[in-house]
Amino acid sequence: MSFDLNNLQGMMAGLQQRMLQAKTDAEATQVTGQAGGGMIKVVATGGQQIVSVSIDPSAMDDREMLEDLIHAATNDALRQAKEVVAAKMKDATGGMPLPPGLM
Repeated sequence: MSFDLNNLQGMMAGLQQRMLQAKTDAEATQVTGQAGGGMIKVVATGGQQIVSVSIDPSAMDDREMLEDLIHAATNDALRQAKEVVAAKMKDATGGMPLPPGLM
C-alpha cells in the first residue's frame, strides 16, 4: 500500500474547512443560561460572548442573592456554549479526537 501525500493534504484541507465552518456556526449559536427558576436569564454565544442579561424584578429585593443568581446563570450559559462548540467540532471531525488547543 503506497502513501499518497497529496491525498492526505486534500483530506486535511477538507477537515480544516469543516472545522472552520463548525466554529463559525457555533459562534453564531445562542444559548440561554438560567438561575433561580428562570428569574435570571443570560444569553451567550458559542463564541463565549454574553449577549444579554434578563432579571425578573422580584429578584432585585436581595442584592446578594441577585449577584449569586447572575453568577450561576452566566456560568450555565457559558457551559452550554462550550458544549455547543464541542458538539459542532465533533460533528465536523467525524468524532476524531483533536489535540488540545487545536480548536
